[in-house]
This record gives sequence, C-alpha cells and structure tokens, in this order.
Amino acid sequence: MLKPLYLVVLVLALNTACTPPQESSSPATSSSAAERPAFSLTTTEAYDFDDIGVYAGDHAEVYAHIDANLDAHLEHIRRWLRQPSISAQNDGILEMAELLRSDLEGMGFAEAELVPTDGHPGVWGYYDAGAETTLAVYLMYDVQPVNPGDWESPPFDAGLVDHDLGTVIMARGATNQKGPERAFLNALQSIIEVEGTLPVNIMIAADGEEELGSPNYHQVIAAYEERLRTADGALFPFNSQRPDGAISVILGVKGILYMEIAAQGGEWGGPANAEIHGSFKAIVDSPVWRLIKALDSMTSPDGNTILIDDYYEGIIPPTDEESLLINAGIEQRNDAMLQDMLGVSRWIDDVSGTDAVIEYLYQPTLNIDGIWGGYTEEGVKTILPHAATAKVDSRLPPGLDPDEALAKIRSHLDAEGFTDIEVTKLSGYPASQTSVEAPAVQAALSVFKKHATDVVVQPRIAGSAPFYLFTDLLGLPLIPAGMGFGTGAHAPNEIMLIEPAPGVEVAGLADIEKAYVDFIYALAE
Repeated sequence: MLKPLYLVVLVLALNTACTPPQESSSPATSSSAAERPAFSLTTTEAYDFDDIGVYAGDHAEVYAHIDANLDAHLEHIRRWLRQPSISAQNDGILEMAELLRSDLEGMGFAEAELVPTDGHPGVWGYYDAGAETTLAVYLMYDVQPVNPGDWESPPFDAGLVDHDLGTVIMARGATNQKGPERAFLNALQSIIEVEGTLPVNIMIAADGEEELGSPNYHQVIAAYEERLRTADGALFPFNSQRPDGAISVILGVKGILYMEIAAQGGEWGGPANAEIHGSFKAIVDSPVWRLIKALDSMTSPDGNTILIDDYYEGIIPPTDEESLLINAGIEQRNDAMLQDMLGVSRWIDDVSGTDAVIEYLYQPTLNIDGIWGGYTEEGVKTILPHAATAKVDSRLPPGLDPDEALAKIRSHLDAEGFTDIEVTKLSGYPASQTSVEAPAVQAALSVFKKHATDVVVQPRIAGSAPFYLFTDLLGLPLIPAGMGFGTGAHAPNEIMLIEPAPGVEVAGLADIEKAYVDFIYALAE
C-alpha cells in the first residue's frame, strides 16, 4: 500500500518558499512570471427556466407499485452495496459484474452479458420494447477503496443510520453510484411489472473501472458502437439534490490526465538498487530531492499557476449558453458554506461568486494526489532512498487533450534537465459537454420541475467521467442527474438518504424512483 511521505511534502513547501531558483535557460523557467488565463462571461442575462413546462404525466399505478414494494427495492440496493467491488484492489469485481448482469436478465433484458476488456469487464444489457425512442444508460459498478476503521457503520454492511436529514443508508457506493443506479433499475422494474414492458428501449453499458479512470471502457462502447449511435440520449443515474430540496443538474465534466511521476537512482546519480545509509548524502544524490525539484519546476512558487509551456493554450472560454446558465444559478451559490463543508478557509486569491465559478470550471489543474519514498513509519531510520514516486492528476476543461498535455509535461521536464524522471500515464480522457437545449435534457428538466423545490443547471462540474464517449464519439446528449441526496463519495461514512425526516424536502427512495419513472415516460413523448 502506498504511504504519504509527510516530511517530503513539508520539505517541498519549505524548499519552494526559501530556495532560490536554479539557473536555467529553459522555457519553463523563463515563464516563471506566467499567469493563469482570465475568462469572463459573454452576457449578464440568465437562462429562463420558466420557458420549460412542468411534466404533467401521472403514472399512478406504477407509483403505487413502488410504494407497495419499497422494502424490496431497498433490499435490492442493500444487496448491491453489500457486494464489494473495489476496482483498485480487484476486490469483488467479477462478483459485482455478474450480480448486475443477473439482475438485468431477471428484469427481462433480452441481452445481458459480461463484456471482456483488457481490464475489468463491462456489462451490456438491452431491453427491446419495440419503441421508437431508445435511452442509453451509463452505469459504473466499481467503488473506491475503504479504511473500515474510519467508518461509523461498516462500509459493506449497508446499515440504515439516523441522520439530521432522516434515515440514510451508509456504505461504500451508497451515493457513488450503486444507490442511485439500483434505484433507477427499481423504477424500470416497476414499469415492467405494471405495464408489461417499457415505453422506451434501454441500452445499458456498464463500466467496471470508473474509479481507475476508465482506461478500458472504450472497449465496451466499441463492442456496441453502431447500436448505441441509434439512441436518442444517455442517462447517468445520480443523486443531484441539495439538502434544501433544490436539484442541481450538471451537463458536463472536465477531462483528466492521471499519471505517476517517478525518480530512480541511476547514471545521473543516487543509489540505483536499494536504499543506503543516510550519511552518504554528503557525496550521493537523492532521488527524493530529484523528484521534488522536478515537481517544483512545473508550477509557480505557490503551486497555483502551471509553468509548462502552452499548457493553457486551447481552453474554450465561456459560451453564450454556459454564461446564461452560470448567471441563472449564481444567486444560489454560497462560497462560505462550501468552504465549511470542505474544511478549507479560503479560495485561491480569495475569489468568490462568479469569479470562483469561472476559475473552477475553466482552469486546468496540476495536482499532487500522493507522494512517497523511503521510510515513513514510526521512529528513526536514517537512509538515503533509491526511489520516489508521486501520483499526479490534471483536470482539463474543454479544448485540452490529455495526450497533448502529457507531451507538454514530458517536454518541460526534458527542457529542465529532468530527462531521467519517468512519467507514466495511468488514465486520461477529454472533457464532455451537453447542451441544455437537447430534447432529452429538456424532458429531464420538466420532470425535475415537478419533483424538486427548485432547479439549478451547471454547465459542468470540475470532476471527471468518461462521458466523452457518449457526447463526442456517439453524438448523444448525456444527463448525469436524478432526484435524491447523498454525500461522502470517496470518503468515510458515504450515505444516501432513504427516508427524509419531517420537513426535509429532499426526495426519499420512493420519490427518487417515481421521478425516474416520469423521466422514462417524458422521454418517450
């Protein structure tokens, strides 16, 4: 297991603040005064959601079926959550893939099969309703690793826990994403059991490596590409409500480049094969310091501006539609509340409001996720390590390509004299964007106006998912949204609200499923 090198991180901070820069004629060093690009919105007007009607359909028999079978539907979710599926550790992956496949088959999907890839398998399902409209559905069945000792309830017990908002289910995958995904399948199952079929055809293409950056998911899409192209839109079931009952719909994501950057002793210096006594630092180079210097060369002294040549080049600035959406939602943004939730005291440069939104959505990042090397256990062990490694991610707004970003990083390190530093790409894909005017999006928004206290639409979030395969490759609008509230993704005590407390305006499981029912019918109209 990888361990954080706390002292190295501290030394990196001190070195950045106190050590004068090395002399160099490289482009990166000459760009030490570089600034992040500035973006502005194209208009002060806001998107008018009043033009979208409220969905008027009423499917009382299906709603009643959901209410009558809610306990069984909850158990379906708990059954999924009790099955570990940690992709990073290959823990329970095949079992979860088969569980998903089997559930689709049991619901009446004519096709339900595992899809081999170079990594974890995908899952394909097709429900042929003989309908004119087809919905593609992106599911992910893998989850993040856990440290059970950090949890109030064991992460794979799927326990029901009292919360300020009501009764929640606590488990890894509760909100990211097994909970909302199985709730969506519960809704489909209710329609089938009441009506005998669905009003739309369903194509499910499930990913077993989303938490790894989906390195092989394109192989799942490739196996059914021509059929998927016939779909009218795509859905990613998602808990999108806020605690106040408003639903926050996202229409896109940033891309990502994820890599390991490593220094190893060798011809340049440093011990090549194993750690040596720390006293030899007087005459032997340190791979740990080598890595620190290489990482330090890529950003400004505060770590907030990327100094790699042309790294910001090509970013697509705010469009008219994105500007309208940002303006429509800005009054509901609360920087102080978000900072408190994240446990941070301030944003970079103390930006706020619209400026903070623009920075968050349009700036690329270069982030050190973890760094390790040498001795990090208790007590004292004076060694000179022979290797050090960092995991680094770069979030890429629309217009930036992960492979081009990787090439720029390689060129920068070479120009700075770090030709020995190894850079290994672990995953990467571009950003994705869907228009609010897409018919499938308009149908979803009409449903959300029926079920939520308010509707806010963001052009995208700064997180990443392989949605580009749907939007760019297949040409489909993709909606990552749904009723319901959850929190704690990638963290301990992950939850999904099941039964809201009195006065809480967030949807519980029954209303989550009823909203998915409405969306299916709204899409068919």
